[in-house]
Amino acid sequence: MNTPPSPSGAERTDGSSARIGVLVPLTRPGWTEAGRHLLAGLELAAAEVGDAGGIAGRPLELVVRDTAADPHKAAAAVDELAGLGVVAVTGEYHSVVARAAAARADALGVPFLCSSAVIDALTDEPTQWVARLPPAQSRGWRIFADFLLGAGHRRIAVAVQPSVYWESGTRVLRDHLAPRGGSVVELDMRTLTPRTVCDALVDEGATALLLLVGHPEPAVPVVRSVRRDPRLGDLLIGAPAGQPEFATWAALLGDDGAAVPFLRYLPEHLTPLGERVGKALRERLGEAPSFVAFEGYDAVTVLADALRARGADRAGVAAAWPHVAVDGTRGRIEFSRVPGVSVWQWAGAPVQVVDRDPAQPDRFRVLHAG
Repeated sequence: MNTPPSPSGAERTDGSSARIGVLVPLTRPGWTEAGRHLLAGLELAAAEVGDAGGIAGRPLELVVRDTAADPHKAAAAVDELAGLGVVAVTGEYHSVVARAAAARADALGVPFLCSSAVIDALTDEPTQWVARLPPAQSRGWRIFADFLLGAGHRRIAVAVQPSVYWESGTRVLRDHLAPRGGSVVELDMRTLTPRTVCDALVDEGATALLLLVGHPEPAVPVVRSVRRDPRLGDLLIGAPAGQPEFATWAALLGDDGAAVPFLRYLPEHLTPLGERVGKALRERLGEAPSFVAFEGYDAVTVLADALRARGADRAGVAAAWPHVAVDGTRGRIEFSRVPGVSVWQWAGAPVQVVDRDPAQPDRFRVLHAG
């Protein structure tokens, strides 16, 4: 854990606004659709804070930087934002990128509220500077593993690309499934093609395939190949990281993209605030908002609450994490210390396993909740 640097001019805003740095993937190879939804939620909340009088009469300003899913670019952006005098940083969808941003924010003594990345080890050591809204990967992916077991799947294959995030997810699945009679076999996508993935699934006797790979490549061609292989008609395809959440998935895959379970961080029913925000986000986005858009809105809601309570002071915002108690779009948000997680965590974040309904692919079915 790092202590904050000595006060300097770089740590103070100019008094005209309360500035929050924002990290979002807006260009490739980042998941740009997720970035667009995340930014829509952040901007809607910031505008509403301003309409309600701002922070002690000062407008709330978002200073946005594109990470393009690049950890080095994200770390450099945190440096830049710190120099610009932001009081806190929020955002980011990609876990590996958020990890780089969190490490840099911790080193600089800048509060970082992770809106959307789930990897457990967001920082190497416990820190007071970082908090997180989505559930830790170990919790969400264990819930997904319970869904697989409940559906009768014991032999699970994972199509995987090299990544700390995918490796962490594979470990969570294996550790949770093994004591319950399940097993995980890894299919290395550096050496396999969509066609040879099908052969490997048959050889391994897998009843489920999880896509721990990028979207649209190679996830989309793998799904198409599996769907067209008559040997794999009963195989379940899953995507715990949430690829099917966004409209691009349905547009590229059509009917082939239905009945692919994934993790979504929404409750059974949104709060009254969530219902109102959902309508506003739909208007802003021109489509149904994803759970990522709600995460963005909730992130600004939390930071605005901390700023009102502690003022535009970095150390004060960080000290506010354990005292946050605010109504978000998806429930009451409070942070606590969770075993195995190094940052302040919203332990009550909702988790669902959902898929697109084959009869109506733009409709989601809730299959399991935890």
